[in-house]
Amino acid sequence: MKMKIVLVIIAIVLLLLIIWFSIPYSPLKAGFEKDTERLLTENRLYADDEVFTAADFEDFPAAVRKYIENSGYIGKRKMNFVRIEYRDVGFCQGRNGPKLTIDYTQYDYAAKPDRMALIESSMFGIPFQGYDYYHDGRGGMKGVIAKLFTLFDQTGEEMDRACLVTFLAESMFVPTALLQDYIVFEEISEYRVKAAITAYGQTVSGIFTFNEDYEMVSFSTNDRAVVGTDGTVEYVPWSAVCSNYEIGADGINRPTGFQAIWNYEDEDFVYFDGIISSITYG
Repeated sequence: MKMKIVLVIIAIVLLLLIIWFSIPYSPLKAGFEKDTERLLTENRLYADDEVFTAADFEDFPAAVRKYIENSGYIGKRKMNFVRIEYRDVGFCQGRNGPKLTIDYTQYDYAAKPDRMALIESSMFGIPFQGYDYYHDGRGGMKGVIAKLFTLFDQTGEEMDRACLVTFLAESMFVPTALLQDYIVFEEISEYRVKAAITAYGQTVSGIFTFNEDYEMVSFSTNDRAVVGTDGTVEYVPWSAVCSNYEIGADGINRPTGFQAIWNYEDEDFVYFDGIISSITYG
């Protein structure tokens, strides 16, 4: 009799878990959606009728000017933020971490260097979600399994710097960010430009590289640390690589491929390998 009661209890618990895992709601995702909605209002900088002009970029290095012009931004509406979605991304938290297939949704804002990103995946059939964020000078990365249990929650000065330089790497996707005082450029050569971003008392920098068509093909920096889930910190050169540019329905030429890479001495470890499924502005 006792065994039957135990089995019934186990069956009920399993049923409740299946229901909990199957519903779309999760506290972490709800927090992400609340934060992004709030920042859409806080970071509104441009009216709907404001558009990019060539004069906006006349003092920029030639490679950046030609990137903006050749990408088709001149005459387009100035955005307050960009939303980028990836589906079925190959992702690994570290060289010894589990390999996952994830969906990734991010927001980058222009008025301030704010950035929010949500990871959605599963591990052995159990939902896994992550939240990367940078807001008001504070960056962090939180991972939750089964929608309830925190696997890691990384914060601190190194995460602040890492998240700030990540925003800089993606700033070419939201060109209104380039017009703000927090980013400055220095021409290195015809196809290479150094960029530095300063926010909340911190400055990080990196180098943008463009191809002969003035498509931005990579960003590299030494200012982004590998922060392990156990809190260990290791500075390794980091790069973001863009590829397979295509002209969208709005006439803007954008990359569809994006990789994030740790450039270790013994290997280039691609820990994020994704295809951009959509880019929208607001």
